[in-house]
Amino acid sequence: MRILLRWASMALAFWVATQLVPGISVNDNAWSYLWVALLFGAINVTIGSLVKFLTLPAVVLSLGLFLVVVNAAMLALTARVSDVLEVEDFWSAILAAVIISVMNWFTSKIFKRVTS
Repeated sequence: MRILLRWASMALAFWVATQLVPGISVNDNAWSYLWVALLFGAINVTIGSLVKFLTLPAVVLSLGLFLVVVNAAMLALTARVSDVLEVEDFWSAILAAVIISVMNWFTSKIFKRVTS
């Protein structure tokens, strides 16, 4: 049940990002948002984990700010793999990655309080 809540919150985060960032768009369909969230999660777990490990020195030197760049790159990779997600430029990906990260952090805190 918890994984379904996180998946739905990721889809909600993508919806918020597409509403706030002009360079990000998803085919306006709830299933499309769920598909993009699933794909982004899978890419983030597999490739994102490896990239975060390989860029650990840059993450440490930047006090964690380089993780925003890594997340933006994973978002751009998700857009390249998916035919539903469109990312116009890297700055849009950076802003969307920040919004998605903040939304996921916020919803995880809410779900943690509700489920505990």
